[in-house]
Amino acid sequence: MSELALTLLRLGFLVLLWIGVFYTLGVLRRDLRAPREARPSVVATTASVSPAPRRSRSSGKGSRLVVTEGPLSGTVVPLGSGSISIGRAPDSTLVVDDDYASGEHARIYPVDDQWIVEDLNSTNGTWLESTRISRPTVLPTGVPLRIGRTVMQVRK
Repeated sequence: MSELALTLLRLGFLVLLWIGVFYTLGVLRRDLRAPREARPSVVATTASVSPAPRRSRSSGKGSRLVVTEGPLSGTVVPLGSGSISIGRAPDSTLVVDDDYASGEHARIYPVDDQWIVEDLNSTNGTWLESTRISRPTVLPTGVPLRIGRTVMQVRK
């Protein structure tokens, strides 16, 4: 193969690589700057809440969320009367710096005398014990809730 053909082949390959890099950066830029869709506010009632996978632990309303595994292990978030947001977004109540967590991953909120966990259409899911939740679900005290590599529990 002539020197000119080899040089042109190398340059063509280099151009293709840079096109791929710029395409990837464009996709990332669009994803990061995309306007967030307004999520309809969900008011859960006890009729629309699915039961927890297992109720062997205490079902009373806890007063704190304790991170038991992951980079934030030992972190305690007091649970009041409002909603707790969990995710990678800086405005989340519990910011989880985890590659497997979404920006707005899940929320925990009180209904009557129990806590409800809701997955906010995350990519990798929210897991209550070994069950992936797909709708607002009762979160009993002491039951592990996993978001990415972070595991937490509601405790009294």
